[in-house]
Amino acid sequence: MKKKLVVLSGAGISAESGISTFRDSGGLWEGYDVTEVASPQGWRNNKELVLEFYNQRRRQILKAKPNSAHTALASLEKDYDVTIITQNIDDLHERGGSSYVIHLHGEIKKSRSTFDSSLIYDIEGSELNLGDKCEKGSQLRPHIVWFGEAVPMIETAIRYCFTADIFIVIGTSMVVYPAASLIEFVPPDCAKYIIDPKKPDIFYPPPNTIYIEKSATEGMKELTEMLK
Repeated sequence: MKKKLVVLSGAGISAESGISTFRDSGGLWEGYDVTEVASPQGWRNNKELVLEFYNQRRRQILKAKPNSAHTALASLEKDYDVTIITQNIDDLHERGGSSYVIHLHGEIKKSRSTFDSSLIYDIEGSELNLGDKCEKGSQLRPHIVWFGEAVPMIETAIRYCFTADIFIVIGTSMVVYPAASLIEFVPPDCAKYIIDPKKPDIFYPPPNTIYIEKSATEGMKELTEMLK
């Protein structure tokens, strides 16, 4: 039986594919205040602005390509039972070849009903606009977990963390909760690898942790060799 390898990925892995992150610019995301474009209040105040913001992000993601860190994680499936838990809303893990990806914060290439949250649709192309409605006649919104909203996939992610033999954290500062708490649910004897140019400021160093203070792509090169 293959060992279970669980990965928690963040914006740092997508940044090397050219996808910008808001945390590098003081709460601004491509020049927008995140509360205006990534919160229920922002949606209520200006739906058109929010929709256009995500249309722009979607265009950017459609042009982006998976990098060698994405493909390296996918290649680990040859030897391990791999689950990716990502904070990212892009689909670069899937396009990089990973078979099982849990999106904690939603998926930018999907929309959902504002009337019935169980109604989720693939977005054709890059556009989601005012007037695009679900089958029940309600405006569609981006299928994104905004600030102040619950994270519906967190319980699923926790269940996978409980079973991990190896746990990899890559490209995340470990400050966004509840995602940052996932390392607390990993078994104490599980081997843990944290890949980030800046050592994440975790309250306590978990046992059996190896820090690789490199970018996602360079760190995955090193880790792949270590896991061999």
